[in-house]
Amino acid sequence: MKIPNKLTHLRELEAESMYVLREVAAQFDRPAILFSGGKDSIVLTHLAYKAFYPAQIPFPLVHIDTGHNFEETIQYRDALVEKLGARLIVGSVQESIDQGRVKEETGYNASRNRPQTVTLLDTIEKYKFDAAIGGVRRDEEKARAKERFFSHRDEFGQWDPRNQRPELWGLYNGCKNVGEHFRVFPISNWTEMDVWQYIYLENIEMPSIYFTHQRRVFFRDGQWLAAEPCMKLKPDETVETRQVRCRTIGDISCTGLTLSRASSLEEIINEIAATRLTERGSRADDKRSETAMEDRKIAGYF
Repeated sequence: MKIPNKLTHLRELEAESMYVLREVAAQFDRPAILFSGGKDSIVLTHLAYKAFYPAQIPFPLVHIDTGHNFEETIQYRDALVEKLGARLIVGSVQESIDQGRVKEETGYNASRNRPQTVTLLDTIEKYKFDAAIGGVRRDEEKARAKERFFSHRDEFGQWDPRNQRPELWGLYNGCKNVGEHFRVFPISNWTEMDVWQYIYLENIEMPSIYFTHQRRVFFRDGQWLAAEPCMKLKPDETVETRQVRCRTIGDISCTGLTLSRASSLEEIINEIAATRLTERGSRADDKRSETAMEDRKIAGYF
């Protein structure tokens, strides 16, 4: 497979995203990149590197650590921060639980995905960030399709999907009142396929968890989940070893694994082209209700 290294649609998307990143640097005083260690935040960080080269990335990387992350993700995060010479800020969900800021869920379907919203808002408030830049794409989920590039949040970190500012001719309005902030989504117009083709085009190093590997897993509610210590198995669930990979990465408790033998970027791209399952179809947190994502976003989730 060959992707021409010229002004293809990928280069147009790249230029648009870099323009948005430069607008953030121009309009905000204390912006930050929300870095999850997933492919979208990796591409976003790569775009920021290119947008401001040869200077360093002018934004710190902020990781909201649920405490239930895949080990491969944390290792990749630390190696990337060292490579780029970037500043890393970690918000800890476990600390939020210990401080009584949130109550940890219990039971078989317990997850730290929802509690991390409080940690995120507390981290934004602690460091006075006025813009949080993230790798959200409109094709991921219907609630995310409602977002603008510059998405306003009120003084409580909440989002009103019915009250959004128009964005005409590439003009972005970052005006805000004291205590308010923006979420900024430079890769809004990208698709999952665009992301992987760009990774291939730019030869971006990726966490090993995105490629096929053997892992202890169990089957629940139509998806394979990692059999890690933080996961509580039901009496009728059994653990087995399978060849799997991650298609999207989040908290272990809500990240479904894909049965796959894709061991290269080319094979991942071909696999995505043939699949009929959406990317977030493997995310357990999206299946809690019909409006699960929008409910979390309104409350301050990314």
